[in-house]
Amino acid sequence: MADHIHLVVALEGAGSHPGAWRAPDAQPQALTRADYWQGLIATAETGLLDFVTIPDSFALHRGHPRTDRAVGGLDAVLLASRLAPTTARIGLIPTATVTHTEPFHVSKAIATLDHISGGRAGVALRTTADPGEAGLFGRRSFPDDPSVLAVLASEATDFATVLARLWDSWEDDAEIRDVATGRFVDRDRLHYIDFVGEHFAVRGPSITPRPPQGRPIIAATGAHATDLQLIGASADVGFITPGDVDDAARAVGAIAAARTAAGRAGDAPVRVLVDLPVVLGSSKDDAAQRLEQLDAWAGEGSTAAAGLVVGTAQGLADEIERWTSVDGVDGIRLRPAALPHDLQVIVADLVPELQRRGLFRTDQADASLRERLGLARPHNHFTTRKTGVA
Repeated sequence: MADHIHLVVALEGAGSHPGAWRAPDAQPQALTRADYWQGLIATAETGLLDFVTIPDSFALHRGHPRTDRAVGGLDAVLLASRLAPTTARIGLIPTATVTHTEPFHVSKAIATLDHISGGRAGVALRTTADPGEAGLFGRRSFPDDPSVLAVLASEATDFATVLARLWDSWEDDAEIRDVATGRFVDRDRLHYIDFVGEHFAVRGPSITPRPPQGRPIIAATGAHATDLQLIGASADVGFITPGDVDDAARAVGAIAAARTAAGRAGDAPVRVLVDLPVVLGSSKDDAAQRLEQLDAWAGEGSTAAAGLVVGTAQGLADEIERWTSVDGVDGIRLRPAALPHDLQVIVADLVPELQRRGLFRTDQADASLRERLGLARPHNHFTTRKTGVA
């Protein structure tokens, strides 16, 4: 177990529970307002969290199972860019659905976010075989077959490779700004990436200078075995949802094996974080009553999230200590059931408890997100090819 674990929070609208929008302190009317999100991220930043993730999809969220009422959401990447100037240290990792999105556009957007935030950006790659989402674009369809998951993971791996190459397509010193000669950019330090793979053919280069981190963080969620292959082959951060500690150890092993198979054994390690949805209260009974009320608000059809932790901040700290005792598990991503309540408990009660146990930092220096995660700034692929640097 690392001296200090990595602690992350997923900001999911009114919360991860479908009944959260009806909670007394919820702000459902404010979910599309910048000040609502600014308040959440300001709270998270006071808790010294490594970063926040912002989920996204092309599907409408179901707000109430009995009425089938749909709830919309904001674009995660655009929202992160809006929030970046209002933050100082916390990392920002919005989600991009790569199945229906071009890597060139995502690379430009995340490079922009990294510049705006001063090196605190990343992107969580999401795949989907949902026919409703596919129908929004009309370009492809997916068979009702588990084998499609491997195809989507392969596509996401190519997507991640294209992102990295595009971010590298400008060398760090490509902008020379030479007033005497009138040359702003040294074109010899811009590179066509000429990527041709099974799923994409991208010539490049990018139109955005290389990001401050060199390459912003790439994250992915390991919901299936093919996702674990994607994490090992392409990601800097992987989120896993194990059933128990043995399952977590197997997931870590699968990611490590995929990393070696992809030729990344000598690269920076993948940071593996366990996903934990949480309902927190002043006592275990209080938390259980909160969950019961959330379920009642959600109506029939509401089911408990896998791995749900219901209890106090102290009890959650015990769970976190148990999960991070697994070799190769670097931290936790918490998914608050209801916002802002559970986030406030995390910052006010959980963080001090983890600090008391010596598991979490007590201050946060100015640093890039890569530096905070203990990941080196990558060598530029094209500079390396010219100089022969390993």
